[in-house]
Amino acid sequence: MKICVYAICKNESQFVERWMNSMCEADGIYVLDTGSSDDTVELLQSRGAQVRVETISPWRFDTARNRSLELVPADADICVCTDLDELFHPGWRKALEKAWFPEAGQARYRYTWSFRPDGSEGVVFWYEKIHRRHGYRWHHPVHEVLQWAGPGQPGPMVTVAGVQLDHHPDPTKSRGQYLPLLELSVREAPEDDRNVHYLGREYLFYGRWDDCIATLEHHLSMPTATWADERAASMRYIGQAFLQKREENTARDWFFRAIAQAPHLREPWMEMAQLLYQQKNWEGVLYFTGQALTIASRPETYICEADAWGPLPHDLRCQAYFHTGRSFQALEEAQKALALSPTDARLAGNVAILRQIRHIPL
Repeated sequence: MKICVYAICKNESQFVERWMNSMCEADGIYVLDTGSSDDTVELLQSRGAQVRVETISPWRFDTARNRSLELVPADADICVCTDLDELFHPGWRKALEKAWFPEAGQARYRYTWSFRPDGSEGVVFWYEKIHRRHGYRWHHPVHEVLQWAGPGQPGPMVTVAGVQLDHHPDPTKSRGQYLPLLELSVREAPEDDRNVHYLGREYLFYGRWDDCIATLEHHLSMPTATWADERAASMRYIGQAFLQKREENTARDWFFRAIAQAPHLREPWMEMAQLLYQQKNWEGVLYFTGQALTIASRPETYICEADAWGPLPHDLRCQAYFHTGRSFQALEEAQKALALSPTDARLAGNVAILRQIRHIPL
């Protein structure tokens, strides 16, 4: 079985060594450099990667990814698309070969998109950027996705439990190109509810509250927008935008709608808990964090935010118990929060203070 890795890059020399070390289990590594001004190309070639330099103008991620895919030899069986700021855990090839079968079309695998400051996992979901060599093309200027373009039907999706890919990006890298590319995506495919959702979320990141609200309300009205998890996320983002506009009651209503839409997710419950925390509604904080904590299984989609699965639920419960005079319960929650983020000095301080209040030796 011939397995090839392909990627796009620009000015990523800092990542070359660790990326090549991670990808070396492949039979070949093919990279499209889109105009580096540093020594990315030379470093990649020195490690054995096949590199082509090409300017993509106007810039689109799908065009760049398709051009990089074209570098992969036609006799390859499996293509693995990664970026230079991503790393596989060792043994990924063996796990992929074990799960793959000749009729398969794509493979899904665990992906850690972000990490918390203490090094623990942040946002985790399952990715689908491994595919058979022929029949697939990338679509959309940004948030590009693989689509079947071959004859007949695509092969089935394979879940590969033993493959883990981690994302370690450069925090200084600008995402300024994302918004105009998302707006272009929506103009090109206005019926694509996924990109409308992403565009509304991007407006939230940019502080364009009214554009965020209008775009996500449109998303919720689309006949194809039926995935409850993503609908709930749109509702939460609308609520966040209304909070920024100091319309707390409207925000609360949207958070309630998000809970009703996807009660199986922690995030909507935690959204409401944080609003009630700001309002010093301590019993409300305890109720909604309690509901969040009853959800023990982390979802396998990108609708999974780090805060909801880190120390925050227990931290808020600690504060709520403390402000209502229940120091014993507050200490229990403080210890649970610290266990999820052992290097957090503030959480450690909470435990120390509460132990003193309870007259427990440090």
